[in-house]
Amino acid sequence: MNEWLPFVVIGITTGSVYGLAAMGLVLTYKTSGIFNFAHGAIAAVAAYAYYDLRVLRGLPWPVALAIAVVVVPLCVALVMERLTRSLAGAAPTTKIVATVGLQLAVTMALVAHYGGAGLDFPGFLPTDTVEVIGVIVGVDQLISALVAVLGAVGFFVFFRVSPMGVKMRAVVDDPALLELAGTSAFAVRSRAWLIGCWFAAVSGVLLAPQIGLDALLLTMLVVQAYGAAAVGLFSSLPLTYAGGLLVGVLAAVATKAVSGSELLSGLPPALPFLVLFAVLLLAGRRRLVEVGGSRSAPPSRPLMGRAAARVTAVAAVAVAAVVPFVVGAKLPVYSTALVFVMVFSSLHLLVRTSGQVSLAHAALVAVGSSTFSHLAVGAGLPWLVAVLLAGAAAVPVGMLVAVPAIRLSGLYLALATLGFGILLERVVYGSALMFGATSTLPATRPAPFEGDKAFYYVLLAFAVAALLLSAAIGRSRLGRLLRAMSDSPTTLSTLGLGVNVTRVTVFAVSAFVAGVAGALHASQGQSATGVPFVSYTSLTWLALLVLCTGLRAAAPVAAAAQMAIVPAYVTDATVVAWLPVAFGLGALAVALREAGAAGRRPAGEGSAEPAAQRAAERLGAPGPAAQRLRAAATRIVRRGEPARVRVGAGLAKGVSR
Repeated sequence: MNEWLPFVVIGITTGSVYGLAAMGLVLTYKTSGIFNFAHGAIAAVAAYAYYDLRVLRGLPWPVALAIAVVVVPLCVALVMERLTRSLAGAAPTTKIVATVGLQLAVTMALVAHYGGAGLDFPGFLPTDTVEVIGVIVGVDQLISALVAVLGAVGFFVFFRVSPMGVKMRAVVDDPALLELAGTSAFAVRSRAWLIGCWFAAVSGVLLAPQIGLDALLLTMLVVQAYGAAAVGLFSSLPLTYAGGLLVGVLAAVATKAVSGSELLSGLPPALPFLVLFAVLLLAGRRRLVEVGGSRSAPPSRPLMGRAAARVTAVAAVAVAAVVPFVVGAKLPVYSTALVFVMVFSSLHLLVRTSGQVSLAHAALVAVGSSTFSHLAVGAGLPWLVAVLLAGAAAVPVGMLVAVPAIRLSGLYLALATLGFGILLERVVYGSALMFGATSTLPATRPAPFEGDKAFYYVLLAFAVAALLLSAAIGRSRLGRLLRAMSDSPTTLSTLGLGVNVTRVTVFAVSAFVAGVAGALHASQGQSATGVPFVSYTSLTWLALLVLCTGLRAAAPVAAAAQMAIVPAYVTDATVVAWLPVAFGLGALAVALREAGAAGRRPAGEGSAEPAAQRAAERLGAPGPAAQRLRAAATRIVRRGEPARVRVGAGLAKGVSR
């Protein structure tokens, strides 16, 4: 017992900080209806603000600390309230993309400005040690835990007893009624965002002394608070704090438990995401109700029409055919871009066609990459067979990712896939099943096409095949099912069509294409490694794809060009470092535009009737069931019933009649 006690104490001190960060996250979600994926980035901003003021500008540490945890969160809270107010009522996918884009922009801005290497964080707490129940504990750890406990208890009392706390609970239930009572919903939400940003900032400056100043590491470390929020089912503040303690203790105890196992060495940092994935999967839709309303945006006019997009795609293929003769030494860059055409084509099918958000796509590509090396080099299989089997190996993983899609949707599906991707990265990437302890495996090219120019045309053929497959699916019955599911899953179920089968099918097809892309990526570089496919890469891919979504069929080509080709022609290293920031801000701008389109719908026009009609029209279902569905939706909308009732009981009643 004495051997385990130090780890329990360390887990409690770290878990207290996780619980504090998670409470701020849950508060802003409960009051605004927006789950802030940029919560970890806010913590990183506060930590870097303290470093900048204390080290670079020489301010006294109390002044630097006050500005970092009081003034900076105030400015961030005002910006966040304005952004989330613009997103109110938007589709869940739009809300997710907006905050993911914001996280990418903020985190990569810190990396671009301060550099990617870790910095020494100037501590401001005493570094002495004391003995607590027989365990030597740092005074700084005790102070961190005490600050977190006092903050959590004080906020819980404030939320339950104070008039402002009552108003915060009221703004969740009915902001319009709160406005009629003479209280500004804007003021209430602003205070909620201020408290949430304060908690994130305090968490950042408390965690930074333990891990150093690294924007990506600090952002992802605060992301572990998602597991604590899941324990509280994203609604209960006391359970959320208890979840933080649970996550901290489990991770610390697991460090002791697996200390002698190289295979499980990645389990302790992945435990919060295992908790996140397990809770989301077990809780299901009934206990996980998304906060805030949502309205689907009316079909928006893309930047290019269908015909123009097809012409552009054909022209791109024609131009690609002559690329090896004009680009010279940069040919490998274009070869890599062709691989990313396949990656974005598979992601486009999943996210934009079917409306399913997955933040684990990089893990699927990594599975294909490592499997190809094992089959082509380890087992000696023919090159083409190894590529296709690598795609097939990613299908079961994709179907496993699809399991949460059966029980969850929207925000909770995105969180579940994020947790799964991080779990796979930290536990399986380094095992013999994937990249092994060296993190790099050899890979080969087909014997007749070993040269760069010859292999380029092999990649071009695969990229064109992926685009044609995506187009064929879009015109097929499966494509109509996917678009109908994106518009209204309820309509699809009401018409007697299998929503779950459709969800699993699209994840499987997307995983196969992603797995083949991973195999080709390994073959192009003649080595397979998981370094390019960390979990954060999935966020970058999503932002890039959304940025190009108006180009319809050409979106994967444009996204791949921005990912691989544009940085190769930018000679200024500073501009290259800031490109991901532009990608994130672009995704945020597109999400805000889509949210604005949803908000400009005529008064009284709800989301259920247009979505149901579009879904039925996509399926070409003029039969009695579809007619009764439309009639029921029309009658319910005329009576002015809430959107949730229209989608649920009203539509079901209309079909049953």
